[in-house]
Amino acid sequence: MKPLRTFRLEEYLGEWEFGARHYLTASDAQSMSVGDLLDMGSESDREGFAALPLTYVETWGSENLRDAIAGTYERVDAAHVLAFSGAQEALFWAMQELVGPGDHAVVTVPCYQSMETVTVATGAHVSALLMRREHGWALDLDELRGLLRPTTRLVAVNYPNNPTGHVPDAETFRELVALCDERGIRLFCDEVYRGIEVDQARTLPQAADLSETALSLNVASKSYGLPGLRVGWLACRDRALLERLEKRKHYTSICNPGPSEYLAAIGLRHRDRIWARNRAVITANLPLFADFFGRWADLFEWEPPLGGCVCFPRYKGAGSVDDFCRRLLQREGVVVLPASVYYSEIAEAPTDHFRVGVGRLGAEESLEAFDRCLRAG
Repeated sequence: MKPLRTFRLEEYLGEWEFGARHYLTASDAQSMSVGDLLDMGSESDREGFAALPLTYVETWGSENLRDAIAGTYERVDAAHVLAFSGAQEALFWAMQELVGPGDHAVVTVPCYQSMETVTVATGAHVSALLMRREHGWALDLDELRGLLRPTTRLVAVNYPNNPTGHVPDAETFRELVALCDERGIRLFCDEVYRGIEVDQARTLPQAADLSETALSLNVASKSYGLPGLRVGWLACRDRALLERLEKRKHYTSICNPGPSEYLAAIGLRHRDRIWARNRAVITANLPLFADFFGRWADLFEWEPPLGGCVCFPRYKGAGSVDDFCRRLLQREGVVVLPASVYYSEIAEAPTDHFRVGVGRLGAEESLEAFDRCLRAG
């Protein structure tokens, strides 16, 4: 592995996420308490949690968890699920397992940094499938075909996308899966925002259901709003690949906390209720954001997310977007993420955007503080 570059997004949030008055860039949907989650289950769930022994669980993940995860797919069973400590651990090991020196990979840009950074650090040649604002952040399959090489081993995508909120149409996504299968290329799909699309017709099928070799990444953190559990997973019908990844996991988390897996399984079994709740928060928030950005149309271009709970407005004002975000933070304590944290070393990613989150309660107060800053000049 080559040295990993500084994780700009996590460094930025580590400094400001917990101390600022208005966290308007949250990447996860509205969370809940342990008690609220247990209330969704049965009395036996609550009793089982209280009696849970604080011992190690299986490296693969508990049977209870993997059964619950498998229940979220159409063609994946528990034997084709490997649990991780959040999505980050899964990303870290999967990229290293799938490519190395001499291989070629394609990664969507902009994206959550580790999907690009870890892939580059493997020594593989990495090309960017650049998502462009002027094209509606669309997935361009013709451009992808032009990037593919005889040595291409991996195409890594993220839909619904962080930070843009873009979701391709189902036909285009199925064509992507078919293209990778036809070329013998492994498709890795980060699907952590799937399930809370306001227009549920936009919800994509999962890559692991469409292909026997594709990997689907998911986590309890984003659309479920349960980031404190730190439970993620990979689903793939290639059992041999998961077995190799399980051996890599021995060097990091080894296994997840049993209480986290127990609670995550409850959340997964009640996903429709949780997704409906979080979808309602987003639906209520979107008119507030539309009104705000509409009043400041001279400074911003904004489109609501097609999926997930983050979006990527464009800043049209004077100075850099970094200076603007810093001023907003210093004057009113409002945190948004400047595009610089999405810097790419393989492409010229957009530099005049910032990420906002639309999936949390309290958005109105945060937008009022945002508005005060702008009115102050």
